[in-house]
Amino acid sequence: MPESEINDDAEEQLPPKEDPALLARLRSDGEQVLAEAFDANRERFWHLISFRMDRRIAARIDADDVLQEAFVAATKRLEHYLRDEGYTLFIWLRMIVAQTLVDVHRRHLGTEKRSAGREISIRGNQYPQTTSVSLATQLVASQTSVSNVVQRGEMGQTLSAALDQMSPLDQEVIALRHFEGLTNVEAAQVLAISVTAASNRYVRALSRLKVILEEMNLEL
Repeated sequence: MPESEINDDAEEQLPPKEDPALLARLRSDGEQVLAEAFDANRERFWHLISFRMDRRIAARIDADDVLQEAFVAATKRLEHYLRDEGYTLFIWLRMIVAQTLVDVHRRHLGTEKRSAGREISIRGNQYPQTTSVSLATQLVASQTSVSNVVQRGEMGQTLSAALDQMSPLDQEVIALRHFEGLTNVEAAQVLAISVTAASNRYVRALSRLKVILEEMNLEL
């Protein structure tokens, strides 16, 4: 992701921080609050993992194991969050889950797949880059008319190549909003840009994606 893209959009005000009452609870009973937050958002985190996990390790790595590792990491890093409350708790935990998944990829794939170790750097933090492969896999899987495994594979490769025409940031905003189901405010926090910039970016990226799909006779 070009650094200039983030800096230009980040000039506007970022979304609001976490509720002071919740922060007070985190300071007094942090691990319990984190456990409640993980439980409340388990489905959203599970969806993040299933969407972004490399298909070659998905059969042997359980999403719940990734979530457990992420929870342990969050408890160890809670003091850092409380010293720099730049995100809502959900967004911070999502970042922990995403980074844990990056670590899982590194352990199981090593240098076997370059994209497994590629990350987007936002405000000093690392997040797994949404690849065109992940987007293509989800889009092809949604096409019920494409039933043959070989056809799906061939279409996925073609669609992945087409999606590579989009910038990494555009791919990411599509993934966050359309596939992870984040709100515009949440996506803005993840990308460290303003709510307005996130909304505009999503509209433009979605328009570009629809053109790509129309050229392939597919639908979003």
